[in-house]
Amino acid sequence: MWVVKLGGSLTADADLPRWLELLTHLGSGRVAIVPGGGTLADEVRRLQGTWQFDDLAAHNMAVLAMAQTAYLMQALQSALYLATDEPLITSALRRGKTALWCPLNQLRSAADATTNWSYTSDSLALQLAERLNAERLVVVKRVPAGGRSLAQLCQDGVLDAPFANLAQRASFPIHVLASHQCDDMRNLLLGQRTPPASGQ
Repeated sequence: MWVVKLGGSLTADADLPRWLELLTHLGSGRVAIVPGGGTLADEVRRLQGTWQFDDLAAHNMAVLAMAQTAYLMQALQSALYLATDEPLITSALRRGKTALWCPLNQLRSAADATTNWSYTSDSLALQLAERLNAERLVVVKRVPAGGRSLAQLCQDGVLDAPFANLAQRASFPIHVLASHQCDDMRNLLLGQRTPPASGQ
């Protein structure tokens, strides 16, 4: 199975329905989608700047932003199966569905190393792929990777700060695609000409 992270910025991208249709149909039975938080998470950042509440509250609000994006995606593509944890994702895939992670299991009652803004939906997607023993992780952004390594993409703020270090232990290839590369994703799913995996 594959994990495909659709960046929250795609909620403002006209190509979003095309991505969802592609992953729903060609990805059925083998793709789990991870939604980003997008502008909803940006609003959490703004509110935290205004009210100075702690990172635990901000983390939980950002997770809920991801969940809201998941509901948006399902509203646009009703065949997607909302799944809140790994067993439900696995069950959906076994039934030939494309799973859409609604990450309510990432809500926390106490702070830990990941309850801060350095960890975003990028690293959450990578960690989910590890827990699911995924064969591949694809991260879709509005910004082209442009041949940059994962480390460079982290330095440039395209991926979150911990991503490159976490990726060193990954046993699967990682691709970073731009939102206009839907045809490359199609080729990847069909096993045809594939974009190169991103290096460290």
